[in-house]
Formats: sequence, C-alpha cells, structure tokens
Amino acid sequence: MTPTEKVKFISNWIKKYVDNMPTKAGSLVIGISGGIDSSVSSTLCAMTGIKTIVLSMPIKQKPNQHDLSIKHQEWLVKNFKNVEAHTINLDELFLAFNASLSKFDNEHGMANSRARLRMTTLYQVAAANKGIVVGTGNKVEDFGVGFYTKYGDGGVDISPIADCNKTHVWELGKELGILQEIIDAPPTDGLWDDGRTDEGQLGLKYNELEEAMENPNSPNRAKYEIIRKQNMHKMEPIPVCIIPN
Repeated sequence: MTPTEKVKFISNWIKKYVDNMPTKAGSLVIGISGGIDSSVSSTLCAMTGIKTIVLSMPIKQKPNQHDLSIKHQEWLVKNFKNVEAHTINLDELFLAFNASLSKFDNEHGMANSRARLRMTTLYQVAAANKGIVVGTGNKVEDFGVGFYTKYGDGGVDISPIADCNKTHVWELGKELGILQEIIDAPPTDGLWDDGRTDEGQLGLKYNELEEAMENPNSPNRAKYEIIRKQNMHKMEPIPVCIIPN
C-alpha cells in the first residue's frame, strides 16, 4: 500500500470507528509532543472532519521540543477548521506530585509519572468533550520492544498507527506535509531532564530494530530480544489469578 493509500485508509478507519461506537464520540483528543508519531497521528485525526482537540502538555520540557509542538499546533489549526489546540502546562502539577512523593523519589518512576499525568489530562479533556483518547504509538514501540509507559502513553482508546513501523511513519509524515523540522528531529519521549533520545535509550536505531523484528538471523536480534523480554509485561494481558471450581 502506498503512503497515499495508507493515509486515506487510516483516516477512514478512525472515522468508521467513531461512527460505529454505541454512543458516537463528539471529539478526538490527542497529545502532541513535537515528534513525528504524534504529528502524523493528529493530522490523520484532523483529516476525518471530526472535532480534533490537540494538547501540548509540557512538563520541564526542552525548549526545542516544546517549540516544535507549538509549531505543529499552529500548522494544524491553519490547515484544518475542525482542530482545537490547547497548551496545558503541567509543571506545577508535576512539582507538587514530586514533592508529595519525596520519600519515594526514583528518577525512572518520575519520568514515567510525567507520561501518566499527561494520560490523566487527556482523559479529563476527553470526558469534558464527549471524546476518545487517540494513541500515537507505532508498531516498533507498541508491539516490538514495548517502548512506552504502562498506563501512560500506553493508556489510550484507539491506536491508528500501531501497525506502522517507524520508517512508515516518516513516510506518512512526508506524504502529509508535516513540518520538515519535525521529520528531521531525533525521536525522543521527552520524559527526561537531559533530553535523551529514543535510540540512545534503546541502544539501537529504529531501522536496526525493524530489521531485527523481521529477521531472526539479524546481528541485532539478541539485543532486540533482551529489550522485548524486559518490556513484555506491558504488551501482554494483565495476569489474572484463575480460581479453580
């Protein structure tokens, strides 16, 4: 399927999902970070014609990341009349959360808490607008190595691009006319004060991860399997204790 066909297919899929809901959603709510995944996902939502609410939710954000988020907001509003954009600064909320849990301080835990505060914000906005929360995860992250926050950016109602590898998302970005600055920006989850990149955290480039996912004989397969095994608890159903009759 060509990028043009994929764009049309995914956007139609979102619209059909909403149309077939028992109680039709009044809006699509999505967080944007200034990264390629959220930029593509939010644009595909906007293309449906359904009211699309995009939220930039900075928490101690690097200026360049936040700037790209705002630029994408402005681009969406300029190109789609059904888009409503908001910036909700969560700095003070995060600082209060951090202070309240000072006895349980943990850097990795607090990084994930940023994503969970954003998820809570998205669902509050969705509740106030009879909406559903749209995910931005791609196939490599969601089903390959589990590179997302459990009950954070993994907490969504629908996942439009979860069957697209990262390279496919970049192709969709070019097809949609996403800002070149966003396409060229190194992918990052934006959860760390030092601005570390996704590939830096994973230890492999996205094209290497994709190749390892598809090729059991890949030189990177062993490393891919290690990352995947560590994160399987996110990708598998919650373990349930089944009591025998």
